[in-house]
Amino acid sequence: MKKQFKVHPPRRTKFKVNTKVLLCLLVFSLFTFHFSLFTSYADEILSRAAVVMEASTGRILYAKNPNLRLLPASTTKLMTAIIVMEKADLTDSVTMSKNASRVSPLKAGFKEGDKVTVETLLYAALLKSANDAAVALAEAVAGSEERFVHLMNGRAIALGLEDTRFINSHGLPGPHQYTTALDLSKIMRYALRYPKLKEIMGTRVTEVSSENGNAIFLKNTNRLLWSDEDLVGGKTGYTRKARHCFVCASERDNNTVIVTLLGSPSRDGLWKEAETLTGKGFQIMANKEDPVIYFTRADYDVLKVEKTSNKKSSTPNQVRGKNQSSKIKPETKLVKKKNTKIITKGKSKKGKDYNVAKKNGNGNKG
Repeated sequence: MKKQFKVHPPRRTKFKVNTKVLLCLLVFSLFTFHFSLFTSYADEILSRAAVVMEASTGRILYAKNPNLRLLPASTTKLMTAIIVMEKADLTDSVTMSKNASRVSPLKAGFKEGDKVTVETLLYAALLKSANDAAVALAEAVAGSEERFVHLMNGRAIALGLEDTRFINSHGLPGPHQYTTALDLSKIMRYALRYPKLKEIMGTRVTEVSSENGNAIFLKNTNRLLWSDEDLVGGKTGYTRKARHCFVCASERDNNTVIVTLLGSPSRDGLWKEAETLTGKGFQIMANKEDPVIYFTRADYDVLKVEKTSNKKSSTPNQVRGKNQSSKIKPETKLVKKKNTKIITKGKSKKGKDYNVAKKNGNGNKG
């Protein structure tokens, strides 16, 4: 007689899972992973300030120290070109003055008495970053560079640029001249309204000549024009105090992204960061990622930033500290939206603000 065995199903071990704890762990791990990726990415940006902007809306996609006042260097010539487009005709003839022909250090090489068109001077100013061309344009439009600067600052006010002030048409450093990465992005956004400026900024090389027959070869200082097919154009800048600066625009899939960098330690680093941030901007737009605004204490300290009380201030370049409300002053037009991350990096005392003070020596702010 065969024995019959009962087959019993395997016992199921019961585990009690705390869903709340599991959810918290999951959220924490995801946040930690995202934050670590972001901080490592942000640390790669060595420029003192940077902004990535969606050109069609003016929306900020990424920003590092967006309202930190810094020297603009030759990116100033972008505002010079805007004023010229508004006030002069491209075919107008301009006679080079003694003052314009002697401005230094970077010149196209126009001689006193040379007669050139406004268009020729624009090419020289934007491609080669020629200071003699910028001064000649200023004198042609306003009669003197001093009066032209009033037009530049008036346009800055009209555009809502409360952290920008010009003292000349070319960008050489001097007392009380400054801009921010945010303001410079807005200037580029406005400049893109002029097809002629887009055409000039996107030109790699050209040859211009005076009415006297003096020919001058111009090569664009923007190296990315030779490597990035998406690049519309841009404007470079450099002085020892300002370091390397750059503002540019790129188009891809009917979208335009503006990238601004101020205070880069090297030219090669400037190009690398511009390419990185351009790609980042298009990525954020395509994937509908959250914009990020990032502040670094170290960059403010380098510029001798003073701590102030946490009382309300009307200073337009005020930046909130780490433990304060995650809002930026309304004047900067960077009011925190629902999905915008604002991060302050570096040690700070609770309830303190950081306010840009005058630099020692030359009186420049930022």
